[in-house]
Amino acid sequence: MNMPLRVLIVEDSENDELMVVNTLQSHGYDVTYTRVETAPEMDAALDLKIWDLILCDYCLPNLNGLEALQLMQSKGFDLPFIIVSGAINEEMAVSAMKAGASDFVIKDRLSRLIPAIERELKEAENRRARMISEFALDIATNAIFLRHLNGTITYWNKGAERLYGWTAKEVIGENAYKILYGENLIPAETALQNVIKFGEWQGELDKVTKDKQDVIVDSHWTLVRGEQNEPKYILTVDTDITAKKQLEARFLRTQRLENIGILAGGIAHDLNNILTPILAVAQLLPLTLPNLNERNQDMLHILEASAKRGADLVKQILCFARGNDEKRLIVQIKHLLLDIEQIIQGSFPKSIELKKNIHDNLWTVSADTTQLHQVFMNLAINARDAMLEGGTLTITAQNQVIDTHYTKMNIDAQEGNYILITFEDTGIGIPKDIIDKIFDPFFTTKEVGKGTGLGLSTVFSIIKSHGGFIEVNSNEKGSKFKVFLPAVTNTDIVAEEEIDIIHGNGELILFVDDETAISDISKTTLETHKYQVLIANSGIEAIAIFVQNKLTIKAVIIDLMMPTLDGVTTIRALRKIMPDVKIIAMSGSNNSDEKIKAIEHGIQDFISKPFTANILLNTLHQILKDEKK
Repeated sequence: MNMPLRVLIVEDSENDELMVVNTLQSHGYDVTYTRVETAPEMDAALDLKIWDLILCDYCLPNLNGLEALQLMQSKGFDLPFIIVSGAINEEMAVSAMKAGASDFVIKDRLSRLIPAIERELKEAENRRARMISEFALDIATNAIFLRHLNGTITYWNKGAERLYGWTAKEVIGENAYKILYGENLIPAETALQNVIKFGEWQGELDKVTKDKQDVIVDSHWTLVRGEQNEPKYILTVDTDITAKKQLEARFLRTQRLENIGILAGGIAHDLNNILTPILAVAQLLPLTLPNLNERNQDMLHILEASAKRGADLVKQILCFARGNDEKRLIVQIKHLLLDIEQIIQGSFPKSIELKKNIHDNLWTVSADTTQLHQVFMNLAINARDAMLEGGTLTITAQNQVIDTHYTKMNIDAQEGNYILITFEDTGIGIPKDIIDKIFDPFFTTKEVGKGTGLGLSTVFSIIKSHGGFIEVNSNEKGSKFKVFLPAVTNTDIVAEEEIDIIHGNGELILFVDDETAISDISKTTLETHKYQVLIANSGIEAIAIFVQNKLTIKAVIIDLMMPTLDGVTTIRALRKIMPDVKIIAMSGSNNSDEKIKAIEHGIQDFISKPFTANILLNTLHQILKDEKK
């Protein structure tokens, strides 16, 4: 069967053209070809985009071989380019090869033409296959990289750049064990032994990103052998399962709390039965034995105090185990917070300053006032204990509408109207390694005898039993506890909230966030309200998109905490490109320094994650409205 071959012949001699075509046909090729002599003719022929091969004479009256090669390259084609000439010396041939020619053949030695064509066609096919493979690897969402057994990285795809923050240029030639594992090398060493022994390994690994963030990956290692069948490389495919593991941990924590609650409820009843007579006896003995000496009276006081403390502990356990057994009433939160304020001012150290911001027209909640009082006191006391050298406790209360947009960013949240009560301190913060445990029963960082470990678990249980949820942000500069309680409102208020949302007029917005779920829901929200949206998943991508669309982008909404290129640095770069660009910064961190830096670089507004569609749309409308003034 004849092999089809489409050839562009750059030649001024019809005889030489026929000689080349006859040579190809005599070797089984079904040749489709066009002969051109000038640059315009070649340019027009290349635009057809049908060629498998270019055969070019070196010396033509209006075009030489190097010029023809440069023309092909300038149009972005990667075709086999073979020079076929009767007058080319060694120096010309070397220059052509350095410029990118595939090969050269002398016309009176056309026996070399067919082997040269076959070799170059095969190499071109291999290049296309490699490009397709590399493209497929780069568009893969997984992190894929190749390394020697000693850890030296030789390949690093775009997915790896997105997950770990390192670019291919930064890591190729570096040691994977050094940059990805930190000090947690033992699991990696075990995986290495298994992949060498069995040819592959799969499991979960803890790794670190460029900006020192911990990630959990499902890692699949495959051994790649060399020409002598010796172990040579390891191909790694990593899938980020950090969010999945965090979700599992939340479910496990909830299940653990429920199980402990069942156990606690069972023993609390018996404990109360035991403590009741102990307390009664401790209180009755001084009455029946009025002549007890001072030492025995002190012992009875200790017994009474210990019994009361035990009874209080049992009450916490019952509250934790059973939730709310009392009848709930319609409660105005500001009255409860006024009681908390009086207690704080009367009993907390003077080195702790109290600030409060109770918004007007707060909605009400259906709640057990005693239990909510217990929640607020627990949070206030924890804040006090975190500020041993003094500080500021800020208590705020406000109405909050939770929409679908918000629930996409917090699995505990449900749509509806809430009262948001925030306790924010300037204390020592909660260490990163224990923040996921603070709501566990009996977990405490306080000294023995100074904490039961039931305070925050009781808070969690009470808030959950009221249909609410709680969020925690903490760093070395302090902690913020946000309590969300379902509000009791009428339908008129909800309708008013919905009417307040203002639509866009087709303005183009650049939304920048490395969290795909947040980008997707925000894009949908903005587009639903008549904005156009471009999405960037990194600072580098944001700059590239902005450069291409700077004249049409009306505003940029950007996350401050992103790997590789953080939000503040990206904002600085955007300002250099267009100094008056409108920017809204956002962050889920409690890091005030990042917000301050962003403000210093001229952002128009700031919103905290998670945020509602109402907050996003009204903030955006406000900065666009200011621009039109």
